[in-house]
Amino acid sequence: MLNASYEPLCVVPVRRAVVLVLSDKAEVLHDTGVVMRSERLRVPVPSVIRLRYFVRVPFRRRASLNRRAVFARDGSRCQYCADPAESIDHVIPRSRGGQHVWENVVAACRPCNARKRDRSLAESGMVLHRRPTAPQELTWITVAVGTVPTHWEPYLGTALSA
Repeated sequence: MLNASYEPLCVVPVRRAVVLVLSDKAEVLHDTGVVMRSERLRVPVPSVIRLRYFVRVPFRRRASLNRRAVFARDGSRCQYCADPAESIDHVIPRSRGGQHVWENVVAACRPCNARKRDRSLAESGMVLHRRPTAPQELTWITVAVGTVPTHWEPYLGTALSA
């Protein structure tokens, strides 16, 4: 769902999108090609809708720090050995004052996570392939839907491709 200014606001369920369109609060910019039917009405299922009025957003949306989001950022790969990741690891262990923030959490495979335990990188002799950072501004969309459909890209701009 886009704001009246074409700024991405959120991902809404199909039913909610149809209700917003039927109540004339939003317009369909792109549909899926599927049609919802009732006894007297046929409605194209929207994929991208734009609100007809501007909604002021009091804060910048940011991806929540959780396992799924960390895996999306790290490509589901262990940041120590590049094997498939199964868990998350705190670079500076929480037992040593490390915080649960984007810059301190990485995806890790079980063997690497067990080998590192509650030690620092220097103590464990392990090296990160990539320094962990907070995700880009619109990464929350990828986390919400898994894969971004190609017809969404014009509305998201270059923020997701970088």
